[in-house]
Amino acid sequence: MSVILCTAGYDHTIRFWEALSGICSRTIPSPDSQVNRLCISPDKRFLAAAGHHNVKLYDVKSSNPTPILTFQGHTTNVTAVAFHCEGKWMVTSSEDGTVKIWDVRSGTIQRDYKHGSPVNDVVIHPNQGELISCDRAGTVRVWDLGENKCSHQLIPEEDVSVASVTVASDGSMLCAGNNLGRVFVWKMHQSRDITSLVPICKFSAHNTYITRVLLSPDVQHLATCSADHTAKIWKVEQNMAEPGSVEAGEPEKFPLEMTLHGHQRWVWDCAFSADSAYLVTACSDHNARLWELSSRSIIRQYNGHHRGAVCVALNDTALS
Repeated sequence: MSVILCTAGYDHTIRFWEALSGICSRTIPSPDSQVNRLCISPDKRFLAAAGHHNVKLYDVKSSNPTPILTFQGHTTNVTAVAFHCEGKWMVTSSEDGTVKIWDVRSGTIQRDYKHGSPVNDVVIHPNQGELISCDRAGTVRVWDLGENKCSHQLIPEEDVSVASVTVASDGSMLCAGNNLGRVFVWKMHQSRDITSLVPICKFSAHNTYITRVLLSPDVQHLATCSADHTAKIWKVEQNMAEPGSVEAGEPEKFPLEMTLHGHQRWVWDCAFSADSAYLVTACSDHNARLWELSSRSIIRQYNGHHRGAVCVALNDTALS
């Protein structure tokens, strides 16, 4: 299975799709919960589905709809999930105000970090030694796994919920999107195992809530999804080394490449292809769409969910 594409949402199902034909090849029921986020393990063996209170781990190659493991420990909605690069551990965030690290083999909690406010998103730094998370109180935090503590706390905009964070695949940049539609960008630099964060710019991407921000694998594009029914693609300029004026903002550093129109409701999530040439979006209008960025066109629409599709996972990387 070279391309694994999954969507899920409020109809309590997870759907696997043949990416090019648009045919749903498999449906997994999730009777006890909606699905908030999906993540495919780097080796394509497992699919993690984050729901209410727990995360369920499924065998991608098996037709068995029963999860092989359920991670229990959160007390309310799990909002994000991500795998360690070798699949040894997994990180989750939750509205219960915590970020947890789990042993994938045993399902036990290894670390438990407290935000004190509902956590909206968490990502793993490419160095595998740091986590970046954001919360409803408006903070972005960097967790140093070696020191087992929060090493940085950022407040992009006072009392404005930060919905999503994304870190560049080369570890050079951190972006965050908030509920006022603004994107904040920091340059990340690591020296002697110490990470420094320098504000680069901020810009208004949408006029309402941002639901997801995502840097492309080649770090050439930034995708933003929004409640305004659109996803937008922004060009990441290569002169990002010099900090700009955060007060004035420097939108020219992220010029708008295109606006993806077509969805009828909130666009909740997105995923880039490995070559950064395609984007899949998931929307409350029940549909997911595959966009070819070079032509700005919809290549495929994935129909089948009976309620809002709020999350998507794509893994089309070549296995070595």
